[in-house]
Amino acid sequence: MRRTLGMLSGTAILALGLAAGLMGPAAAQTPPNVLIVGQIAEPQSLDPHTVTAANDFRIVVNIYDGLVRYADGTLEVEPALATDWEISEDGLTYTFTLREGVNFHDGTPFNAEAVKFNFDRMLDENHPFYGTGPFPLSFNFESVENVEVVDDLTVRFTLSEPFAPFLSNLAYPTGLIVSPAAVEANGEDYGRNPAGTGAYRFAQWQSNTSVVLEANPEYWDGAPALEALVFRPITDANTRVAEMLSGGIDVMVEVPPDNIATFADDPNFTVHEATGPHVWYVMLNAKEGPFADPRVRQAANYAVNKEGLVNDILQGTAEISDSPVPPAFGWAYNDELEPYPYDPERARELLAEAGAEGASLTFYVTEGGSGMLDPVNMGTAIQADLEAVGFDVSIETYEFNTFLGLVNAGLEGQADMAQMAWMTNDPDTLPFLTLRTDAWPEAGGFNSGYYSNPEVDTLIEEARVETDPEARAALYREMQTLVFEDAPWIFVANWRQNAVTTANVEGFSLQPSFLLMLQDVAKP
Repeated sequence: MRRTLGMLSGTAILALGLAAGLMGPAAAQTPPNVLIVGQIAEPQSLDPHTVTAANDFRIVVNIYDGLVRYADGTLEVEPALATDWEISEDGLTYTFTLREGVNFHDGTPFNAEAVKFNFDRMLDENHPFYGTGPFPLSFNFESVENVEVVDDLTVRFTLSEPFAPFLSNLAYPTGLIVSPAAVEANGEDYGRNPAGTGAYRFAQWQSNTSVVLEANPEYWDGAPALEALVFRPITDANTRVAEMLSGGIDVMVEVPPDNIATFADDPNFTVHEATGPHVWYVMLNAKEGPFADPRVRQAANYAVNKEGLVNDILQGTAEISDSPVPPAFGWAYNDELEPYPYDPERARELLAEAGAEGASLTFYVTEGGSGMLDPVNMGTAIQADLEAVGFDVSIETYEFNTFLGLVNAGLEGQADMAQMAWMTNDPDTLPFLTLRTDAWPEAGGFNSGYYSNPEVDTLIEEARVETDPEARAALYREMQTLVFEDAPWIFVANWRQNAVTTANVEGFSLQPSFLLMLQDVAKP
C-alpha cells in the first residue's frame, strides 16, 4: 500500500514548506535528501500522453517508464519495461517481452493488457477512455495498426507500414505507460492524479506552487537515493536566479546566459551543459497576411541579426540555426546550407518586390517557456530588427501555458508570427509535426503557421518509412533545402542546454533528450 503525503518524513514535509513559500528566500535552506527543482512554468498536466512541453516532460519521466528508454548520455534505446523485443523482417511487427513483477504505484500489475490500454486509449477513438485526452503527440504512433496481447508478459505491435522512428518514439514521454486503473478511476482528472511505474510516485500538486514526488522504494531498477523531489514553478528568470543564490532551490534549469559565469565562478555551484537536438525559431503565418508571400518570409530572415541574438543576448550558449533538422542529428543534417545572412538591404528589396513595405505584424511572445531562450529579450530584439527594415511589429506577451493554447490553435485570425522551440528525439519529429500540410492545427498537428509544400510533404512521408539510413538521410537533406528556400520560419538558434546545481548535488547530468532523469541523483 502506498504511503500518503501525511506519512512522509520530516525532511520531505520541510521541503513542502519551502515549496509553498513559507520561508522567504533569504532564510531558505533546502533539507538533505530532498531535491528542489526550479522549473520555468507550472505544468499543464502529469499525463504524459497529453503534454508537449519539456517543462512537463522533466517531471513525468520521473513518475513513469516506457517499454524502452534512452541509454544514459545518448539517444540510443535500451530495455526498460520491456526486457527485449523482436522485429519482423518486413519491419511491420514488433513483439516485446515485458518485465515480470512490476506494479504501478497504485498497486495494480503492469502487464500486456496495460500496454494495450495505453496505446488504444491514445489511438482508438472508440476506446472508453479516449475522451481523457487530447493526445497531441499520438502522431508518433499513427502507424500502429493493432496492439495485441499475446500473453500476460508479451505484447505485439503491428504497424501499417515500416516506421523508422518507432523505437525512439516509444522512449519519448508520449510512450510512457500510465496505470489503466488510475485512468479509469480519475477520467479527465487523471493528469492531476497520476500513477506510473517509475522511480518516484506522485504525492501532491499545489497549483502555481509545487509538484511533489516521493521515492518509490520498490522501483524495479533500484530505489532512488533521494526521499523526495519538489518541482517549483518560478516563471521569472531573475527570481529563479535569486532563489538559487539564496538556497531556495537545488537545481535550476535553463540558466539565463547572463548568469552562467556567476555560477561557474562560485564553488558553491556546478554548471552543467550539454548539446542536444534543439531548434528555436519564429513561425510565420504563411496562410494569410504579409507572410503568405515567401519573399516577405525571406525578407524577415535577412532582417534579423541572428549572430547578434546568439552572441549578445544568448551569450554564446547557442548556434545560429538554418534548418528544421538540428545539427545534433549529424547523419541527417544538411551541412551544405548556410544561415540567412544579416542583410537589411536585401530584406528591404524583397519587401519592395512584394509590395509589403510598412506591413503590420502581430508577434506572440511568451514570458518564459521550455527551451524558448530568453524569450522576452529575444522577441524585443527581433521586433527591433524587423522594424528597422520597414515592418510595423506589435508584440503580445503571454504566460507560457496561455501562449501554448493560443499558438497550438493556429495563427490564422490571431497573429502573424510566434516564437517556438522543440527538443526532439529523431529528425522525423519536428518536420512531421510542424511542416506537413496534414499537420495543420485543424488536423491535430502543430503546423500553426499553415505552411504547405507538396514536395516537402512527400519527402517527409518517404523518409519516415525508409529503413536504409543513407537513403533516409538523403530525403531529409532534400527536404531541408526546400524548407530553407520557402522560409516558413525565421530560423534562429540551436541551444546548448544548461542547468546549475548546488555543489552538494551528486549524480546529476543533462541528457541529449532534454529529459531530466533524477533516479540516480543524491543530495547528502
